Amino acid sequence: MYFSQRQLFLNHVAQTSKNPLMGFDINIEKAYQSWLYDVSGKKYFDLISGISVSSIGHCHKKVVEAVDAQSKKFMHLMVYGEFNQAPQVNYALELTEKLTKNLNSVYYTTGGSEGIELAMKLSKRATGRSEIIGFKNSYHGSTQGALSLMGNEMFKQAYRPLLPNISHLTFNSISDLNNITSATAAVFIELIQGEAGVIAADKEFVALLRNKCDETGCLLIVDEIQTGFARTGSLFAFEQYNISPDVLIIAKGMGGGLPIGAVIASKKLMGCFTENPILGHINTFGGNAVCVEAARATLKVIIDENLTEKAKQIEVLIKKTLRHRIIKSLRVYGAIGAIDFESEELNFKIISECIKNEIITDWFLFCSTAMRIAPPLTSNLTELEVQLKKILKIFDLF
Repeated sequence: MYFSQRQLFLNHVAQTSKNPLMGFDINIEKAYQSWLYDVSGKKYFDLISGISVSSIGHCHKKVVEAVDAQSKKFMHLMVYGEFNQAPQVNYALELTEKLTKNLNSVYYTTGGSEGIELAMKLSKRATGRSEIIGFKNSYHGSTQGALSLMGNEMFKQAYRPLLPNISHLTFNSISDLNNITSATAAVFIELIQGEAGVIAADKEFVALLRNKCDETGCLLIVDEIQTGFARTGSLFAFEQYNISPDVLIIAKGMGGGLPIGAVIASKKLMGCFTENPILGHINTFGGNAVCVEAARATLKVIIDENLTEKAKQIEVLIKKTLRHRIIKSLRVYGAIGAIDFESEELNFKIISECIKNEIITDWFLFCSTAMRIAPPLTSNLTELEVQLKKILKIFDLF
């Protein structure tokens, strides 16, 4: 019996929706820079960078070279901080030199969700408290702890009971900050809520939140899994708020396409994992040498090519180009944005039409009326403008 590649995909690769990629059968064979190529040779513009993962484009030459070089030395050693591995040490030094002074100790993870889990454990261990606070419409991952912290009930209801002693405040509500008390271990925040449809925190709110955490002795934990590595026009979004988090969580754009994340805190805070009990958090693949070298190369590309400035140029281009009667609102911060329409139905029709016209985009988990836009930071601005103008023509159809 013959099965098509599409049918084999549906039969044997676990699906998370009944209609993946709006029902389009796209079989990608290769990807380079801002483009994806299917088996027939048709090319698609990646307007979402694999959900902000491929921030420096696909198969960047410097990342490929770094991966190739390290893979010929060693690919995996025990990663519990027992072996002195040059890739880990060099990257930790290079990254922390660009952060605030208290963020000087790096724990490598395999991705963002694990970083959230680690930070939740760290906050309880460091403070001796159990209450953790997040925000409504926040997204921090899909593992049990991260799901408990998520601020949207629809995606949580089928998996209860989840972790106890977690509460959610209203984003940007100054009065809600009074719920942070001496019983609170940590407050987790995305400074720009991604899956809520790119909603930015007010600067006054963030300043007061930082002060409240200091007053009550709880940790301020900033989730920059999606906003990190130049995506918003600074290396990390927290720089634009003139604060320093107690704990920073990163992933997605970190590895140039390879799976890697990290939790960064002070050496004193991270030292909580060394005793009572020892091995307070361990994993198998966090800090894999090949992934870390990819991350080192990615950071160098971001700095050398001044991609923080490029993100600002992309923001200007998007705001200048995307003006149309059907846009209800346009929220753009650097190279991450949301185009909001009147209804979910209209949004899904537009996304489907974009894919039909070789532009890869999608929607937001907690904002189904908005279309995601987050192109690679290395995108050629002329090429990007062409794609944005194609989108305007698609808008004309509605």
